[in-house]
Amino acid sequence: MEEASLKIFQSLVLLPFSLSDGSMHAFLGPFSNPSKKKTHNDLLPEDDSTLPFVYSPTIDLSLFSDTAKMFRAFPPPKDKHIQWLEHIEASKQSIWKEAGIFDFVQLSKYDLNVFDPQMLLSSVFFWNRETRAFEFPCGFVCPTLLDIAAITGLKPLGDCYLPDTLEEEISMTETLIVWDKKTYSAFVSAHHGEEGTPVTDSEHIAFLLYWLSACVFCTPCMQVPKYYYTLAQALQKRFA
Repeated sequence: MEEASLKIFQSLVLLPFSLSDGSMHAFLGPFSNPSKKKTHNDLLPEDDSTLPFVYSPTIDLSLFSDTAKMFRAFPPPKDKHIQWLEHIEASKQSIWKEAGIFDFVQLSKYDLNVFDPQMLLSSVFFWNRETRAFEFPCGFVCPTLLDIAAITGLKPLGDCYLPDTLEEEISMTETLIVWDKKTYSAFVSAHHGEEGTPVTDSEHIAFLLYWLSACVFCTPCMQVPKYYYTLAQALQKRFA
């Protein structure tokens, strides 16, 4: 870049980059002023041993060569997923609204693989894995409970989920869960009821179990575990 252009970029943006066609772009800004004294922070004191990711001498960009792997634990909204969701939603949306999860369920209709890799990479540069926050010149930035509430529609206050205690408080419904069909695709195929038929409590619980595993907690094994079975039962039981 020409010196004059470089000065403009340095005063306004943080990460300039050029594309193969020669066009210039940039993300985030402005550059921090090395001569400016940082604001003291008692809550998250600065620790030289835990520098942000931006200070790493080498950055491995191979992860961004296949963007489909970025959110592989979150199932893309393929036909099976959407069809089952809409099948359950048609008769159970009132229960979801009463439980406060209706808006959260709607998020599973969107594909997380549609994102801007350059923007994501720019933000990752400033993530500090020790403080679990982004470290910018203006200070620390991190997600809050209000951010989660705004995105998911969930209330930041509520009862704690304790599986053992919850199992003692509710009477478990006998369900026809096919536990040997644990992968997402196989689980959906095994529990998706016929179109036009009423949604049974058993199918609803199976869907909630799948949704909790695949879309809420994003289990890294990409399978439906039994761990969230009690919570799925509670969501069905308490608001049915």
